[in-house]
Amino acid sequence: MKKVKYYYNTQSLRYEKYEVPARTRVLRAIGLISAALVFSFIIVALAYTYLDSPKEKALKREISELQLQYDNLNNQLDQMQAVASDLQDRDDNIYRVIFEAEPIPSSVRQAGSGGVNKYRELMDYDNSELMISTTKKLDQLRKELYIQSKSFDEISNLIKGKAEVLASIPAIQPVSNKDLKYIASGFGMRIDPIYKIPKMHEGLDFAAPIGTPVYATGNATVTTVEYGYTGYGNHIVLTHMVGYQTMYAHLSRIVVREGQKVNRGDLIGYVGSTGKSTAPHLHYEVWKNGVKLDPINFFFNDLTPAQYEEMLKLADRSNQAFD
Repeated sequence: MKKVKYYYNTQSLRYEKYEVPARTRVLRAIGLISAALVFSFIIVALAYTYLDSPKEKALKREISELQLQYDNLNNQLDQMQAVASDLQDRDDNIYRVIFEAEPIPSSVRQAGSGGVNKYRELMDYDNSELMISTTKKLDQLRKELYIQSKSFDEISNLIKGKAEVLASIPAIQPVSNKDLKYIASGFGMRIDPIYKIPKMHEGLDFAAPIGTPVYATGNATVTTVEYGYTGYGNHIVLTHMVGYQTMYAHLSRIVVREGQKVNRGDLIGYVGSTGKSTAPHLHYEVWKNGVKLDPINFFFNDLTPAQYEEMLKLADRSNQAFD
């Protein structure tokens, strides 16, 4: 029940009902409304500042999940970067060393993949730094893996080329000599059979019967076929890869022609005693870039370590050469 207020009228000397003026009622209403608006604004501001709406809560959960995914992605990228670094290290210090290839400069491997403008669309966000950092890592890793892939393509080609090189290097004895009975005179100073004075013997002599088969010691091209009665007599020169050449001298018969391709183990002629020779034998030489080397160091494909030791002893004997 609404309370009725009275006041004592001194003019009429009686109590009269109190009537609030319209202006006062208006001012009071305005004040009440203003106070309500102020308090409402304060409450709304506090609510927006400290309380989340259901939509904001959902968005914050989504952002939190995205940050977690970015963190996981960064960890995975770091692990992948470690694996890529290991591959690069193996590539530069093992694979490329084996195949005599220059390592890829670190400036090429670590070069940037774009300027600031590339990441412009990721700027002006609360998590811009995280997104840009992750994207840069991904771009860098993608570039490094592309370079590594190209490097492995090159290594693959080198492997194919290396197989050809290895097949061409002289690596077997030019005659079948499993029991080493044919070794007659080694590389070094020997007595010349004609002049009877010490002379440099630049090859290895295999004393074998006339007609003993002679084989190519590595894949090569026949570059010289000569027949003669002096010097090396009937002889063959094979040109291998990477600067190697081999010569087979004093042959009784030659079964190849100049320009012919031969493989390791192919028959190329037969032992004889033509030219400056005192007995049937094969004089065998190995050259590398024109320098004559000791052929005994090129029999690693068909000798055991024990046989190699025995051959070294036989070839090292100070005796007379056969040519």
